[in-house]
Amino acid sequence: MAKGQEKTRYSDEELQEFKKLILEKIEVAKTSYDQLMQRIQTDESRNSFNMLEEGAATMEQEEASQRAARQLDFIKKLQAALVRIENKTYGVCRVTGKLIPKGRLLAVPHATLSVEGKEIEQQKKKR
Repeated sequence: MAKGQEKTRYSDEELQEFKKLILEKIEVAKTSYDQLMQRIQTDESRNSFNMLEEGAATMEQEEASQRAARQLDFIKKLQAALVRIENKTYGVCRVTGKLIPKGRLLAVPHATLSVEGKEIEQQKKKR
């Protein structure tokens, strides 16, 4: 790479590092999702005659359902990141076209925006 030339994509080795991280996160998220779904199904099959208990159980079930939905959304975002890795477009900000810093991707591996790109999007929403 010539001096002063900006890197436009991550190397194949770096992409493989990210892929490994994402696959690990998917496994953890799937395990958590499965546990939540099992809990929801167990709660649904349990009958309660006490109204207070029933209300609390319903609230807990709703919270578990919301967590399960968030977990499923997270899994989908991670799977989409794997597709970007295969396409060699992973880590490129969809707003600026610049590389998202490696530290940000390690913290948020499904990120599609750099901090700069996120700020640009927020400015557009304010208008």
